[in-house]
Order: sequence, then structure tokens, then C-alpha cells
Amino acid sequence: MDKIRVGVIGVGYLGRFHAEKYAGMPDAELVGVVDVDAEAADRIADQLGTAAYSDHRQLFGLVDAVSIVVPTPLHFAVSRDFLEHDVDVLIEKPITTTLAEADALLRIAENRGLLIQVGHLERFNPAVVALRRVISDPRLIEANRLSIYKERCTDVSVVLDLMIHDIDIILNLVQSEPIEIRAAGIPVISGNVDVASARLAFASGAVANVTASRVSLKNERTIRLFQHDACLAVDFAGRTITIIRPGDEPDNACPIPGMTLEQESFEGSDALNDELRSFVAAVRWRREPEVTGKMGRDALKIALSVMEQIEANGGRLLR
Repeated sequence: MDKIRVGVIGVGYLGRFHAEKYAGMPDAELVGVVDVDAEAADRIADQLGTAAYSDHRQLFGLVDAVSIVVPTPLHFAVSRDFLEHDVDVLIEKPITTTLAEADALLRIAENRGLLIQVGHLERFNPAVVALRRVISDPRLIEANRLSIYKERCTDVSVVLDLMIHDIDIILNLVQSEPIEIRAAGIPVISGNVDVASARLAFASGAVANVTASRVSLKNERTIRLFQHDACLAVDFAGRTITIIRPGDEPDNACPIPGMTLEQESFEGSDALNDELRSFVAAVRWRREPEVTGKMGRDALKIALSVMEQIEANGGRLLR
């Protein structure tokens, strides 16, 4: 079978990694990379032996699928252009900046029989994949995503930049509609909210407390989940999952009486490579992506509700 012809739109910090992964795939052909910075496009193209373009429309008719890794405010316009030219798209998160834009993309894709995958990378973290095998009915969730300040991605709030990762994971695990959202946050360095905290209550009875910051003194990406028979903890950066369960036999590894501790680590994994391979396979076999456009839209809806709560609270932090 012929290779899937792919392109990458935007080869900044993250986009260049998309291009590198595609270039190394045996079942994909990297047809070209696009960036308004012609020098950046030429540099990446030379490194990977592909063509460079300065306008994404130059790829129409040349590709079957593209990764869209442009600034978030441009997601809608660029994605719409490719969908209207019958090209499947992987859109980096968040899918768009508004629900109306997301809905418009979903309608185009449905009408044309095209695929939208959203780049919620943590879904492909092997610790998260393992977590899905053991999670049953989480009742309390605590998620923390803290980052040392980086100037890139400050064109949107920390909710759309970082917190949306955990919102997507929580929605996927809880499988229930939120019935109450309380949130607050403040800008610290950028012109957008840099620190945010949210409490999500679901119809199932589950409650999630989610914190995101991009002005931290350290990097932390963790989530803990409590259910009736276990406490589960994931370290996204360390790619580990820890499970504490009731046990009949004493377990010297666990400091909690009557409980056992299991820990699994996943060395040498490459979540981005797995994500892009999944996308290419979905395009080839015309199957639903692992993270669909609808899932990206659902995560965006909650993220925007969190932002509305922050605005309603006048930027006050939760107390």
C-alpha cells in the first residue's frame, strides 16, 4: 500500500518534532513543511530531505493528512482550509479557541467523511494507557500540572495551554458529564491567566480538583485518583504509575497498614511518536482516531467554562 502523504504546518518548537517523527515513519512520506518564517521552514526541510513552503495552501493536492502546529488562534482557519480540500487533520490542542469554531470543523469533517484528531499528547503517555486498564470508578481526582515559565504558548491562558490536558484525561476516565464547575485564577507574568485552580463535580458523583501553573519553580505533571478499591498515582514526566490496594499479606514496600503497593515504570517510550503513528494508521484504515475532534471539543467546552468562572470571580484565587 502507498505511503500516507503528510505535511506539517508550523515548524516551531513542537512542529519540528512532528516533522522529524513523520520523516522516520516507514508508512508515511513527509511531503513538506510550512512556516511563515521561510528560514525556519528551509532549515527543517533541509535537515529532513523534504520541501519547504511559506503558505499552507501550497500543500493542497499534495498531501493526504497534515499536523497543524500553528498558534492556537490560527487553528480554525488553517484546519478549515485543509478540511475543505479533503485533507485529514491532526490539530494540536486546544482544537480551537471557541466552541463555534470547533463545531464548524466537526461539521465539515462529518460532511466530507474526514478525520480530525486532536493532539492531547498525554493520552499516549504509557502510564496513562496503563491507568485505563486498572481504573474503574474514580470518586476523587487530584491533578497538578506545574511548569517553569516559558514565553511560548502565552498567547492563551494556562487553562487552554496546560490544564486542558488534565481535563481531557479526566473526562476520558470519568465518562460522566460535569454538573458544577468552580474556578479562579490570575495572570502573573503574561497578559493571560498564568495560574488557575478548578473544581469539577460530575453527575457520577466524582469530584476533580485541578491546578495548573506556568510560573512554578519546578515542573510537575501528576494525577492521583481514588476509587473504592485503590489509590492510583501517575507521574506523567517520570512515566510511572503507582497503585495502592488492600492486601491480605503484609507489604513492607507500603507504609500504609493493610495495603499493598505496586509500581510500574515505562522507560524509553515516545508518546509523540505513538500519537502520530496512531494518526497515520487512522488515516490509512479510515478508523476513528484515539482522540477525536469531538473529544477535543468536549475538553475545550470545560476549559472555556473554567475561564468563564475565573472571569466571574474577578481573577481571585480559590481560598
